[in-house]
Amino acid sequence: MMIAKRLTDFTLCSVALLLGAPVLLAIAMAIKLDSRGPIIFKQKRVGQNGQLFEIYKFRTMRTGTPDLPTDQMLLLPSPVTKVGELLRKTSLDELPQLVNVVLGQMSLVGPRPALYNQTDLTTKREASGVLKFMPGITGWAQVNGRDELPDDVKVAADKWYCDNWNYWLDWRIIAMTFKAVLSKRGVN
Repeated sequence: MMIAKRLTDFTLCSVALLLGAPVLLAIAMAIKLDSRGPIIFKQKRVGQNGQLFEIYKFRTMRTGTPDLPTDQMLLLPSPVTKVGELLRKTSLDELPQLVNVVLGQMSLVGPRPALYNQTDLTTKREASGVLKFMPGITGWAQVNGRDELPDDVKVAADKWYCDNWNYWLDWRIIAMTFKAVLSKRGVN
């Protein structure tokens, strides 16, 4: 079944990148016109088996913004650009992660990869066996609370997903993700 998961990930993301190229180009141009800096934001994340990799996102913040978890960013003056605000509300900033999936660093569905400096979360995930699974663009924790969840609840949700994974659960989570994105639930 994991071979089917990988094949589905690769196929869907490759097609999405090809068909979505005009949208990706329009977003890139909007970012460039809105603010200085690179179009793509790269950030170290903890992947499968604790291996670090660079996650790709459309840049939504001004350059020089510190690498902090989203919940901690809320304590600072907003570094989000005008275009970035729209991208975050619609989750379009996540689209470059399709490249991470094609490269085999991520899956469409799996535990959301932690920042390299979220050591408490990473330690809890390692202890519960969650890091054995490929990280995802979306996951069980994301459709059940996103960044609003405390680490213990996030890890429990991730563990539940890993323990109960099946091909059809991924499709259920994808459907739930679209519903959450359309309702803008948990978006900062």
